[in-house]
Amino acid sequence: MKTKINNINPKEFPFITKKLNILSDERGFLMEILKNNEEIYDKFGQVYITCCIPGYVKAWHFHKIKTDYFTCINGTARVVIYDNRKGSINKGKLKEYIINKENPILVKIPPGCYHGFEAIGEEDAYIISITTEPYDPSDTDEYRIAFDDKSIPFKWDGNRGF
Repeated sequence: MKTKINNINPKEFPFITKKLNILSDERGFLMEILKNNEEIYDKFGQVYITCCIPGYVKAWHFHKIKTDYFTCINGTARVVIYDNRKGSINKGKLKEYIINKENPILVKIPPGCYHGFEAIGEEDAYIISITTEPYDPSDTDEYRIAFDDKSIPFKWDGNRGF
């Protein structure tokens, strides 16, 4: 049975997020990211960490099959999603999230949506990415355009990327 999470609003434009709770004590903290009995969860493929250095952008790409989940565990990340799904009521719209220790959220990125991120400030941004499919180098399910492609109406702060 899937557990409903009060802070998930499926009607939120246009993507589902989950506010992450930090449990702190004198030893440090614990933050749960994703459970398989939560409404936001689909299935597990793999998990990895990626880092973005300030001034660089890791964008744009989308998947036809995979769903991505992003959260930032170090520094501050700007995660931007552009809805490119055929038939979506939000096609052509953007959503931007600033994720860090003060705003710990998990963003669910559905197939068909271009997405990317950059580090904000002077600290590297470390992103934990959870995907619904494992990476397959013979069929990456990644469809890329340049981070500064004019077909997406967004200007990153960073000026280097791919």
